[in-house]
Amino acid sequence: MKKRFTAIGVLMILTISCNVQQKNESTSQKVILITLDGFRWQELFSGIDKTLMTNENFTSDSSSLKKLFWKDSVAKRREALLPFIWNTVSEIGQIHGNRTIGSQVNLTNSYWFSYPGYNEILSGKSDDNRIQSNDKVPNPNQTILELANVDKRYSGKVGAFASWDVFPYIINEERSGVPVNAGFDIADGESLTKNEMYLNKLQVATPSPWSTVRLDVFTHHFALEYLKKVNPDLLYISYGETDDFAHNGNYDAYIKSANTTDKFIEELWNFTQDDTNYKDKTTFIITTDHGRGTEPIETWRSHGSNVKGADEVWLIAFGAGVKPLGEISSDEQLYSNQIAGTIAKLLGLNFDSDNPIINLKN
Repeated sequence: MKKRFTAIGVLMILTISCNVQQKNESTSQKVILITLDGFRWQELFSGIDKTLMTNENFTSDSSSLKKLFWKDSVAKRREALLPFIWNTVSEIGQIHGNRTIGSQVNLTNSYWFSYPGYNEILSGKSDDNRIQSNDKVPNPNQTILELANVDKRYSGKVGAFASWDVFPYIINEERSGVPVNAGFDIADGESLTKNEMYLNKLQVATPSPWSTVRLDVFTHHFALEYLKKVNPDLLYISYGETDDFAHNGNYDAYIKSANTTDKFIEELWNFTQDDTNYKDKTTFIITTDHGRGTEPIETWRSHGSNVKGADEVWLIAFGAGVKPLGEISSDEQLYSNQIAGTIAKLLGLNFDSDNPIINLKN
């Protein structure tokens, strides 16, 4: 279901405003990068979609969804769906991509599906000539995770956790040396925590609806245990359920998964605020690998180059150094290929890319 399209748009000057000190040997900047696979900007900014909520082809229990998430105003609907994002992050950070008020975030790759999208986010390159499928092929591009891991300041302090089993190839685990726990991987090593041992046992005993994607609850808690045990400086977490439930045409589960992920992000934030290794030192960046369709209604299940709007994404930033601008309502154009460079600047890494990065200062 993941297909191709022709890239459009010209790179423009970006406007995320952060006060970030260039990292050197004595600073302690941390970054947590999070992606929600295929989560639409429409639900992020407007909450549950009434048309889909009431469509019996996509929603099995409309009354239950309405009771949980439907509110008369857009502001209340999105708060009901994503309470942490709209009650907390909107006060302390920045939320980009509400196209109805002028803020736009787009992909630059031509395909508008997952591997090209993740490569763009992580490497800062669209690379349409070489990244054209979701096949399990080692990524020829160096990701920001690899760039950090080969730097002596961050070596051994980088990790990735993902629900989709293609991520060891996207990150090129073998070449990069970045540990990637993805798909149905369990925690390994000689010093497993009690929680990791329990998660290992529970994951094996829990069937997933999909053959290549595990449930996000395992990705989240494996990542949280790693955060507590290893104290990484750069951690990447990729939640996958929203995309797969959407492909299944299961709007109930798509919405409930997004709501649960909001709680996961809140848990990660609360941990960083209670831990001296992370408090006031950690920047969160959250985005998605692609958008989805809206019209005709059936295209909400899909993405790819033949689906209008599937290149429309969003970006959230909060935490250390991020100026609290809230929901961006001014005209702007951001692109996913600038995220890797932004993280490099936060961590004081030399990023070799022709793509511009987000302007971090007023």
